[in-house]
Amino acid sequence: MAEKKGYSSTAFLFGVISGLVLLLLFPLSKSAKVRKAAEMLRHPRELLLLLKYKFVYEKKMRLPDNLSEDSKYCYHKLTLVSRSFAAVILELPEELREPIANFYLVLRALDTVEDDMTVPIEGKVAELKVFYEHLYDKEWSLTGYGTVDVERDMLEKFPHIAGVFLTLKPEYQEIIADITKKMGAGMAEFAQRDVVTIEDYDKYCHYVAGLVGIGLSHMFARSGLETDKLLAMDEISNSMGLFLQKTNITRDYLEDITAANSRMFYPKEIWEKYAPTLAHLRLPEHSAKAVHCLNEMVTNAMVHIPDCIDYLKTVKNPAIFKFCAIPQAMAIATLSKVYDNHEVFEKEVKIRKGEAVAIIMDCTDMGKICDIFLHFVVDLQRRVQDSDPNAENLREYLAIAKRKLTQV
Repeated sequence: MAEKKGYSSTAFLFGVISGLVLLLLFPLSKSAKVRKAAEMLRHPRELLLLLKYKFVYEKKMRLPDNLSEDSKYCYHKLTLVSRSFAAVILELPEELREPIANFYLVLRALDTVEDDMTVPIEGKVAELKVFYEHLYDKEWSLTGYGTVDVERDMLEKFPHIAGVFLTLKPEYQEIIADITKKMGAGMAEFAQRDVVTIEDYDKYCHYVAGLVGIGLSHMFARSGLETDKLLAMDEISNSMGLFLQKTNITRDYLEDITAANSRMFYPKEIWEKYAPTLAHLRLPEHSAKAVHCLNEMVTNAMVHIPDCIDYLKTVKNPAIFKFCAIPQAMAIATLSKVYDNHEVFEKEVKIRKGEAVAIIMDCTDMGKICDIFLHFVVDLQRRVQDSDPNAENLREYLAIAKRKLTQV
């Protein structure tokens, strides 16, 4: 993932032209365009990949032919809630494409119920516990939930999602319904209490993400495209999900704390070491301690890297490998970006779009995913400060990850 050095003058010129083209394609303010142009010129390879992605890669993403009205709705909704995720799903083998798309939308609809803090808690908890039952009812829909149009629409037009679910093979229906039932019960539990201990944190992340990893592993195995070995890897599958969810929670501090009726998932066992309340981490006088808290959150996520590598080593189908590898690579890139970065408490922090596209294009085999992880692990090792209270633990986890990556 390191930027290649020694670009020729021709490549540099093409990079400049590419940057200008991209700036014309994406509407930005004048000042934002100047900043974006400067950033693009510092990463010429990413410029070329952005163009390739926009004009070549994305054009290969075609919806299957002869879709039912229910399927058309679901694929359209998928592109609205996550365009990049939709593109990766469309690259999956036909056997898994629709089951996994449906799995994602079902859980996204469930998540909409959990996230809406404007509804009475009693009604929400009751709905979360029985949500899985609605998969078998093509007439059921729900109004009054969802904070944005696309989320409300998914629940109001849930019969389309249930309609596709009912056409899936029984083995896929069984997995989706089972995971939805368990996730709904877990969400109901944490709708009524806070994440206090690190054990709570792992448990919450298991409910909302680890279960997804387990469900996907079972779907891969049941499809016949992967071996039954994945059926016995629930612990590692769970760890894959925890790595992604902990990354999102760590990065999304500001978004979560400033939201109306916000909920926070930084565990008290971590943040209480650095401030009297989570909100205090935003105050200027707490800036140093806020960064230390952030770094402990990053450190907590790093323990999952070896499991992620062991899981990806097990996956053999190229399309399934890419589907699994891309989110993991995005997560390590994001953790590297937020580590020791006080901007997490000031504004949205994301990896560059060009960097994200580079990851999408590069996640093709185990060697390349190890290169990506190694790049960010080594970068983090270089940046760890002795003054950070979490330095010793972070160095240990990074060293373990590095050994694992170099042994693959």
